[in-house]
Amino acid sequence: MDKLDLSIIEYLSKNSRTPFMQIARKLKVSESTIRKRVLNLEKSGTIKKYSLVVDLNKIGFENIALVGVDVSPEKYLDVAKKLTEFDEIKYVASSTGDHMFMLEVLAKNDDDLRVLSDKLKSLDGVTRICPAIIKDTLKGSL
Repeated sequence: MDKLDLSIIEYLSKNSRTPFMQIARKLKVSESTIRKRVLNLEKSGTIKKYSLVVDLNKIGFENIALVGVDVSPEKYLDVAKKLTEFDEIKYVASSTGDHMFMLEVLAKNDDDLRVLSDKLKSLDGVTRICPAIIKDTLKGSL
């Protein structure tokens, strides 16, 4: 990983559809150099995937929430597996700090979020959930 690789990653992070020729011109190298570097970044797993960022409100999700989940230690692995099985949960991470798990949840409306919260509370081993609805994203994307 060198400065050129990092620059390529920076351009692709801003817009993964940026043509290699455009990146090559900006970095003053050949298009084939960019193509080979990107292929190597993909093969090494540095670039894991290309994705699309969508305005979730425009496709019907009124509530995007971050949910902290605490569990009894003996049920940790069981709950972790169950959390990954919910379609409404888009992101699951184990964490340190206030909660054992942090979730990103998409819900069409308040009722859907309430139903999901009730399902989470009813999981064997869950001791507490702490949902926080995202009002505005000031930087980054979910």
